[in-house]
Amino acid sequence: MAIVVNLDVMLARRKMRSKELAERIGITEQNVSLLKSGKVKGIRFDTLTRICETLACQPGDILEYRPDDQEDAAT
Repeated sequence: MAIVVNLDVMLARRKMRSKELAERIGITEQNVSLLKSGKVKGIRFDTLTRICETLACQPGDILEYRPDDQEDAAT
């Protein structure tokens, strides 16, 4: 997949746990876990907005485009 989710990195930088983020943005911990692992096919803009507001970041801090050949080299 060419889109990499760096939510775990932002949570670590903000010293916040997934549970706290889930409570603040109004989604389940399971959905935060799925987002962190990149096992989702999409994300609603309102959810992304709440994540960015809570973590004081930009969407580009959470989502990154990597061509498929670069992704293979990174793993």
